[in-house]
Amino acid sequence: MPSVAFKEWAVVCRALGEAQQTLILRKGGIAETGGEFRPEFDRFLLYPTYFHEQQQQGIRPEFAPLLVAAEADRPPTGFIRFTHAATVTAVRFVDRLDAVLALEGLHVWTEATVRQRFAYRTPGLYVLTVRVERLSSPIEVPEDPAFAGCKTWVHLPDDMSQDDEPVLSDVEYANAINEIAMRLARGVI
Repeated sequence: MPSVAFKEWAVVCRALGEAQQTLILRKGGIAETGGEFRPEFDRFLLYPTYFHEQQQQGIRPEFAPLLVAAEADRPPTGFIRFTHAATVTAVRFVDRLDAVLALEGLHVWTEATVRQRFAYRTPGLYVLTVRVERLSSPIEVPEDPAFAGCKTWVHLPDDMSQDDEPVLSDVEYANAINEIAMRLARGVI
């Protein structure tokens, strides 16, 4: 596994880690080249970020318990805790709002959040289908000032390789990615 992490809302990381979501919707960070996301790595650690109010307002109410659980598992100030890794199995840039809205129920975001992210700057969102694995034991590292800011990718100082176990079986994952592909193709809810 490369020594790289993908910054994402803690509640999304929690949903991915609990097999309640197998995709990541992404626009891009301000600090990225041109402010646009580029899927530079296909395997990475999930780096939970904590902006409680923003996450609380941006998720559907049924996922509020995931946010509470993510906050309860928050590492001590000054540390990052990695519990899951992800492998990207498909990347799509979707420039049709109806197709992205058709993914409702497959992610934690509200429709308003999807619409806002979709419309920001250039219309469209990346849809990353990911296979998530639970690390055999959590990894805690000191938070480095270089990790700060609105960016997607964080390069870690050490190789974080260890054993992991998929959160979904092969059959469950195949069913999930087929559902994503069908909804994107249909573009209807």
